[in-house]
Amino acid sequence: MTDAHSSEYYAEEKKMLAGENYFGNDPNLSQLRMEARHKVKALAETRDDPERFSESIRSLLGTVVDDQVIIESPVYFDYGKNTHVGKCFYMNAMCTILDCARVDIGDYVLFGPNVQIYTAEHPVDPATRLKGLEFARPIKIGNNVWVGGNATILAGVTIGDGVTIAAGSVVTKDVPDNVVVAGVPARIVKHL
Repeated sequence: MTDAHSSEYYAEEKKMLAGENYFGNDPNLSQLRMEARHKVKALAETRDDPERFSESIRSLLGTVVDDQVIIESPVYFDYGKNTHVGKCFYMNAMCTILDCARVDIGDYVLFGPNVQIYTAEHPVDPATRLKGLEFARPIKIGNNVWVGGNATILAGVTIGDGVTIAAGSVVTKDVPDNVVVAGVPARIVKHL
């Protein structure tokens, strides 16, 4: 077994964050996901105490710009620490962020219930997939974005400023500023 103080122990995490193939069942990554689950539990338990709730959010996420961030429970994060949020972020209940790569969320962003953010991907080649390899690509969400309930944003996508993503949409490619997107896959339905 690799020692937690050796550089080998963190090798898969480094590969994951670099967008390279990595083993998701790596002991270090498994430990980090367990820590995130404990932090999500603390978040739910402190919801009614504003000071402790703010501390729980800061403990879970990589960056929190202000104390106007609200995350409704239940939620799920793979790691939490790879998610970075701007001012006045609101996340409704039942959201999932698979933050195997960096997730940047701008200022004044609203998530409806059950929004899904997936940075994780798996090889399409069955033989490679059976080896347990996966990879991740970052997601960036601009400022003043509303993500409707049950919308999904896939790996590698950048969402511009002033965007509305309609409920139930699946965003598979970049979205420019000041548009409304809807559908599966999401397409521009209106310029603002």
